[in-house]
Amino acid sequence: MTQERKKIPAEAVELYSRFIHGEVDRRDFLDGLKRYAVGGLSVGAMVEALMPNYALGQQVRKDDERIKASYETVPSPNGNGYIRGYFVRPFSQDTRTETSAKLPGVIVIHENRGLNPHTEDVARRFALENFMAFAPDTLSSVGGYPGDDYKGGQLFAKVDAGKRTQDLVAAAQWLRTRPDSNGKIAATGFCFGGSMANQLAVLLGADLAAAAPFYGSAPQPADVAKIKAAILIHHGALDKNLSDAYPAQEAELKKNNIKYEGHLYPNSVHGFFNDATPERYNKATAQQAWTRTIEWFNQYTRANGA
Repeated sequence: MTQERKKIPAEAVELYSRFIHGEVDRRDFLDGLKRYAVGGLSVGAMVEALMPNYALGQQVRKDDERIKASYETVPSPNGNGYIRGYFVRPFSQDTRTETSAKLPGVIVIHENRGLNPHTEDVARRFALENFMAFAPDTLSSVGGYPGDDYKGGQLFAKVDAGKRTQDLVAAAQWLRTRPDSNGKIAATGFCFGGSMANQLAVLLGADLAAAAPFYGSAPQPADVAKIKAAILIHHGALDKNLSDAYPAQEAELKKNNIKYEGHLYPNSVHGFFNDATPERYNKATAQQAWTRTIEWFNQYTRANGA
């Protein structure tokens, strides 16, 4: 399987990216892969290599003794239902209890498929870095993540964009105002989630201390002045639509005196952080981006920067 994955053409990986963004449907995705079924590489082998393998991408077990996790619900604004999410805190091995310290929080926002196992795993990784993390599911109003990314994408398209945004704002404020919070929160996310991390920076103003969007689209230039958070931007250099747009985003951040850093990671495509999709994952740059994110959040959400 490793040899087959190495043979997946870059064009097939790009086709997968277009598929998960809804630019082509499932039939066109599968038909398109037939063009690259050469040299003993079958369509089935390419699908297996391109589609998520959540067991492969698990870094922290759900029952890891170093964390305590639960599913929590947050009321939507204006009585418009609720948003459900995965909440994780570190668990003290010395006292066998949840840590009593008030911790900074991190909102972890999924891709346009709903709260899948990869996003939950990222939330657990933050707990191991001594944050409390909340990963909301914007599909809550349509039954939640259905256990399948393709079906999740179909449900995602049915949820009103305004409701998704309002629910994420409510989730962030719920995390920030918890009694076990130190009052400072950060936001991160991937693709759609990266775009929403940027939007939360606009909408929350001083209530958001930091954001680290992964391959997310920039906010509107007119909105950048509303940002008070410190912004850490991650793009794959081969993710041309976003990497080509980055200089304009950087210019707006500079013009408005926003604290920021931006990184274009070499040999990295859209989704390079997602270790559940091996054909997109770049281990070296994903680790570099993660280390930078933890350092950034520590710097801006803790009084002593540690």
